[in-house]
Amino acid sequence: MTTVLGIETSCDETAAAVVRRAGPGAPGEILSNVVYSQIDDHAAYGGVVPEIAARAHVEALDSIIARALAEAGTTFGDIDAVAVTAGPGLIGGLMVGVMTAKAICAAKSLPLVAVNHLEGHALTPRLTDGIGFPYLLLLVSGGHTQIVLVRGLGDYARWGTTIDDALGEAFDKTAKLLALPYPGGPAVEREAAKGDPKRFALPRPMKGEDRLDFSFSGLKTAVRREATALAPLTDRDVADLCASFQAAVTDTLADRVERALARYRAEVADGPADFVVAGGVAANAAIRAMLAETCERHGFTLHAPPLNLCSDNAVMIAWAGLEHFDGGETSGLDFAPRSRWPLDADAEALIGGGKRGAKA
Repeated sequence: MTTVLGIETSCDETAAAVVRRAGPGAPGEILSNVVYSQIDDHAAYGGVVPEIAARAHVEALDSIIARALAEAGTTFGDIDAVAVTAGPGLIGGLMVGVMTAKAICAAKSLPLVAVNHLEGHALTPRLTDGIGFPYLLLLVSGGHTQIVLVRGLGDYARWGTTIDDALGEAFDKTAKLLALPYPGGPAVEREAAKGDPKRFALPRPMKGEDRLDFSFSGLKTAVRREATALAPLTDRDVADLCASFQAAVTDTLADRVERALARYRAEVADGPADFVVAGGVAANAAIRAMLAETCERHGFTLHAPPLNLCSDNAVMIAWAGLEHFDGGETSGLDFAPRSRWPLDADAEALIGGGKRGAKA
């Protein structure tokens, strides 16, 4: 029986969780999942302010960890290892989580497992759905948009990434442009449900190209151009712009994913296969529906985490740490947090913007 405490502070959620597994290959069990959201702290700025986020983590983290242990019915004496997000992310927040985890490990003589935040997203369906390797991953969040072949634990090949904005960032910036509340993704989705997706002929960046990369800055600029021409915007204008933006995003993702599925068939395996979507944007219902239809048409099983495990959380960190710990891997207490930490260390950084999406 392995029990791991997970800590997540890479952006604007302060989170802790406890996960347990009877042994390698056995199903995992979520004993607790506590998340403190800083949305109210950042709403006035229309986005995350790193300094405010770091200070909020300092103030909240101790009590969040205590709640996670209490809800799990555990104490530090029941914990076998502490897993913590060590990158990529906002360096101030990462430092808070990593230093807290190190202090716990030093005081309680526990091993530390430094976890890549992206790997946490990538491995979540192994906890929730029990899937095996290999599988294909679409990671769509505020800081990352990637297509990754997950070959095994710690073995990843990045097939595509954004060359500028991440998709979640594009949603947030579109929402801010249209004076919608933060966070932008859910706000745009709500407005899109009321609008006409065909009113504005917005571009589908990269659609039709053989490479599996993404680009969203041009789409964002097109929305700005249409909004500027119509100003002042009516409620109908805003709804139609959101619907047209979401339709362009969905069409672009469909094209990228179809090509990725074909490449998987050609290079990895034929027959039944698994496709995973993870990250905060994976909560978007229109994107989920498109992916479900696309995967069914191509003979893939779609795995999408529960909505509470799509956005940043410590369950995924605890689980990734548990998998590495059960595999005999731990980290030294000298492990330093990394604002950049690519899943695929061999992937070439793309030139031209979207540096975080390209490198991490």
